[in-house]
Amino acid sequence: MQSEFEGRTEQEAIDKAIRELGLDRDAFDVEVIEREKKSLFRKGSVKIRVYYGDDSAPEEEDDDHISASDASTAEDFNPEPQNENERKILEFIDTLVMKMGYSSKSSISFRRDSKIGISIDSDDSSIIIGRKGKNLDAIQLITNVYAGNLDPDIKVVIDSENYRMRHEEQIIRNAYRTAEQVRRTGRSRLLDPMNPFERRLVHTALNDFEGVETKSEGEGLYKQVRILPSNK
Repeated sequence: MQSEFEGRTEQEAIDKAIRELGLDRDAFDVEVIEREKKSLFRKGSVKIRVYYGDDSAPEEEDDDHISASDASTAEDFNPEPQNENERKILEFIDTLVMKMGYSSKSSISFRRDSKIGISIDSDDSSIIIGRKGKNLDAIQLITNVYAGNLDPDIKVVIDSENYRMRHEEQIIRNAYRTAEQVRRTGRSRLLDPMNPFERRLVHTALNDFEGVETKSEGEGLYKQVRILPSNK
């Protein structure tokens, strides 16, 4: 569940949420959604959105990424295409990579409901992945447009050299390291801008980390997570 509150300062808005929801501060997450600066004719205000209950992590759903739980571990799992749509999608990806100037061999890495994971095997995987996974994301975006024309329900998640899972682990390690610094110094720290999936990883990882709390700041898809000393 989620609710919005407004106050002259962020803390005032949080205090209002605590009173009206009857919850402790550590029972919900906070996302600042609007700041109005103080001026000659305006007092200034902060609007927050709080997430509690089943929505405790303040991030929108993002199904375009892989987590460790997505990969199939079944002994009878078959990485080869099982139907015409899967065959066409694998062929489309390899053709797309070929037009980029590289060779590849794609295979199915997992199947979950209407989502399928595809792994790109290539000698040029570092280029296919790109800086911070940007090329991989672009290939995934284009592939999903193509797959949507085959079947609107299909969702394709593309990985190479287990980049997404390694990246996920790196984000969590960095979140713990930064949280330790915040707890030691008593000063908040901002992480680099992240997409919703990555921010949700940080919020979840630090949910039970004593002495700190997290909140998202900024607008648009790529926001920053601030790790700050807990009020408690």
